[in-house]
Amino acid sequence: MKPEKFFTKEDQQLIIQAIQSAEKNTSGEIRVHLEASCKEDVMDRAAFIFEKLKMHETKLRNGVLFYLAIKDQKFAILGDAGINKVTPDDFWESIKTEMLTYFVEGKFSEGLERGIELAGEALKSYFPYQSDDVNELSDEISFGEK
Repeated sequence: MKPEKFFTKEDQQLIIQAIQSAEKNTSGEIRVHLEASCKEDVMDRAAFIFEKLKMHETKLRNGVLFYLAIKDQKFAILGDAGINKVTPDDFWESIKTEMLTYFVEGKFSEGLERGIELAGEALKSYFPYQSDDVNELSDEISFGEK
């Protein structure tokens, strides 16, 4: 299955809305990337995609990537240096655990939406939304090899 076809158009819109809603609480920037497969360590691949999407170029280094390799059933959440500097080492683990409860039931869009919502809430205390906040990264889902 092609990554572009994994979610229905309606599901894609709901995921984008979840990103936009989460970003109303935080100056953090959230992206979602789907690929068919990941033949390497999932965190290494997520870091590669993070760089390809230029997520490390945000002003406060507070980008977050939700990476999914659908065929290989791998996923990762990767935060930029600004986030990692101020959060505990296991910051993303509870979000990943909650997302996994949806994923094992085949509810991938719901799990992703919930993870995005939780990320927005968690980042709010570290990177609160500012009135002059600029959306530095696209809210659109990206697909495929980069």
